[in-house]
Amino acid sequence: MSAVLVDTSFLNSLADRHRKHHNAAVAYFREALRRDVPLYLSAIAASEFQVKQAVTDLPLRNFVVLPFNIDHAMTAGLLMRDLQRDAGDDRSAVKDDIKLIAQAICESLTHILTEDAQTLVKYARRFNDAGQSSVKAILLAEGFDAAWFNNGQRGLPGT
Repeated sequence: MSAVLVDTSFLNSLADRHRKHHNAAVAYFREALRRDVPLYLSAIAASEFQVKQAVTDLPLRNFVVLPFNIDHAMTAGLLMRDLQRDAGDDRSAVKDDIKLIAQAICESLTHILTEDAQTLVKYARRFNDAGQSSVKAILLAEGFDAAWFNNGQRGLPGT
């Protein structure tokens, strides 16, 4: 993992100690800081977070704020053009998730931290399977796993 983009659901879990995956979010946040792995905060995720809570409640000094630029827009448009959205998936949510994936692609961010298995993880995997992306989605529901920071390598048991 060389750089990671955080989505709104990650931010919600990080900020709210009562959320189910709060501990996993905090563990990834702390480990990224400890290992000097840059954490990118998209302006898109920041605006979604701001709907329910002030974005200034977040530890902003620990994030690289990422604006949504024209190259991101062009990549998102190309991804959306070929996308077969599943029936029942919220169109607005899918559009924002595709924009985040496009930002990660354009900025060569290797991973996205999320709690969203319903759309973001699903569509990221589809783009990877189609060869349009190599961004890996880390799902908080699977708990913290330091192997993500070691290119998938796990330590020996008991070490």
